[in-house]
Amino acid sequence: MNDEKPWPDSIRAGECEQHEPLVRRVLAPNPSPYTFTGTQTWIVGAGGDVAVIDPGPTGSGLSIGDPADINGIGHVDAILRATAGQRIAAILCTHTHRDHSPAAAPLKEATGAPIIGCAPLALSDDGPRADSAFDADYAPDRVLTDGERLTGDGWTLEAVATPGHTSNHLCFGLVETRALFTGDHVMAWSTSVVSPPDGDMAAYMASLSKLYERDDHVYYPAHGPAVTKPRQLVRGMLGHRKQRERQILRELEKGPRVIPDMVKHMYKGLDPRLTGAAGRSVLAHLIDLENRGRVARDAENWRLVA
Repeated sequence: MNDEKPWPDSIRAGECEQHEPLVRRVLAPNPSPYTFTGTQTWIVGAGGDVAVIDPGPTGSGLSIGDPADINGIGHVDAILRATAGQRIAAILCTHTHRDHSPAAAPLKEATGAPIIGCAPLALSDDGPRADSAFDADYAPDRVLTDGERLTGDGWTLEAVATPGHTSNHLCFGLVETRALFTGDHVMAWSTSVVSPPDGDMAAYMASLSKLYERDDHVYYPAHGPAVTKPRQLVRGMLGHRKQRERQILRELEKGPRVIPDMVKHMYKGLDPRLTGAAGRSVLAHLIDLENRGRVARDAENWRLVA
């Protein structure tokens, strides 16, 4: 949750950028405090067929209830330009937030490619959203489970189940180059929002530990720059989450607390637009601590268990 930009503003929506021989990226036009410079659609393959990972949003970003982070105007056309002369063999989605999966349907209509990847998810939230809403129209032709592989012309993608940010989140490993497409699970520019009821902090921590045990060479997230030292970043993220947990416990040592007060004390100098996201992550930590018998709640007040 950070809207500073640690990379050049010259990276523009709609342009195709080569990252390695098998990997290209097209940026969607949906920058926001929650999407950074926008959703990054990754194209895998250099031969006759390719896979498209996280095709992105389709909204206009103009009307009430259609915020900037789901603006997808022209993005499907940009993907088609980037893949001209190649067959899109598969459209893969890491998860079903509306800045990631809605463009799968029009891209399938334009190319006939199957939608493959995470499972569908329909969920009514229990509070204010700090991230894009879920894509209720997502309809995959094939759901991948952990370890399943998809092959094309010179490339192999393996599904890596990483629940936590959402329960249906998948990463995709490019076997040939040890690259991992991490969706929203791991990003260099920001920590991932873990928003209950679908977001689960215990699952998120377990998924981070799972990635830490892998030997990936580089991460390509859905937002922000590539991660060239994956294990170092994941180790830092695990430490950061444990530090947040300790902060919460220290807050509760002072007596019962409500989440907004904890956020105010824990997140000094936070952009006001990100207060809701911080509160959702604090709630996720509290639910995890509650499940472990460390804290309890009385209405909106949280307290330590004696």
